[in-house]
Amino acid sequence: MIIYIDENMPPNLAVGLNTLQTPLNYKMGFDVEVKSIRTAFGQGIKDEEWIPLAGKENACIITQDFNIQRLRHQKVLYEENKLGMFFLRAPSKKKGLSYWEMVELCVDRWMQILDIAHNIDRPFSYRCSSKRPFEKL
Repeated sequence: MIIYIDENMPPNLAVGLNTLQTPLNYKMGFDVEVKSIRTAFGQGIKDEEWIPLAGKENACIITQDFNIQRLRHQKVLYEENKLGMFFLRAPSKKKGLSYWEMVELCVDRWMQILDIAHNIDRPFSYRCSSKRPFEKL
């Protein structure tokens, strides 16, 4: 299974999560690879371009970009391409999550992310924040 970290999040987060996850893959009975959209598909790639590419890999996405859920054509696109979407919300709408808030939120919710990604049929979308658990959208 591939989990992509969106371009609006640091590529180093993908590297770190992948490094932490790799030793657990055998123990869990399935492989998880964490990649950065920016690294895999190029910086500045439009959502309409990477969504079908990630869909071919049956991937899941972790993003702060809630517009993918709000914009009808992008929501339809990720649903048609059978992506699993995890939307991370900042406590304040005026500013996004800081680097360390992203790290903390991803690490804190990692086992939930893996459980949902492994056991729920795609497409799906969930949202969480540091103050709220995952909720199905």
